[in-house]
Amino acid sequence: MAEEGSFSVLSTAGTSSETGSEVTDREREKVKIEDPEDGEMEEMDSSELVLSHQEAMSKVEAAIDEIVSTDSLLYDLPPEVTLEEVNSFIALEHGQAMLVNVQRADGEVLSVVVVQNGTVLDLKHAIKRHMTLKLSRSKGKKHISWKYIWKRYWLYFEGQKLTEDKKQLKEYGIRNKDEVTFIKRLKER
Repeated sequence: MAEEGSFSVLSTAGTSSETGSEVTDREREKVKIEDPEDGEMEEMDSSELVLSHQEAMSKVEAAIDEIVSTDSLLYDLPPEVTLEEVNSFIALEHGQAMLVNVQRADGEVLSVVVVQNGTVLDLKHAIKRHMTLKLSRSKGKKHISWKYIWKRYWLYFEGQKLTEDKKQLKEYGIRNKDEVTFIKRLKER
């Protein structure tokens, strides 16, 4: 699955086998590579293989993007996907997690992944992760006071407040693809 123009380094010159002495600078610059198309060994100047950190990272990111976009399980993930997102979606596909849709007061719906036996606190953490990633990708506001949010809003499911953080979601009747709503708390007197 090698791309055109890609290669793998199999060996480099170290010491001269004939004399046992150190190799000259000219010999040190040569490396043997395997051509991915025909598998033959070629000798190449190592200066052609030098990449800056930024170039190497962009090549790795491009390769990961290609893998993610062509995989039948991962194709709908965002371009700058995190390992946590990949693991969550794999768990979702294997039935080890569930998707909970959270409707905000402004009508926007967030789809978050929570483990099957997750608690209300796990759901809150998943919402926080989702929003943090969303904001970092949109280069928007970087900090949200979650203490303030949970003090001012309730999560509701079918008319019941999700008040107990340690209670499992399935105890409230929440299943895969159910919708939970953010509702502003009324002042208690």
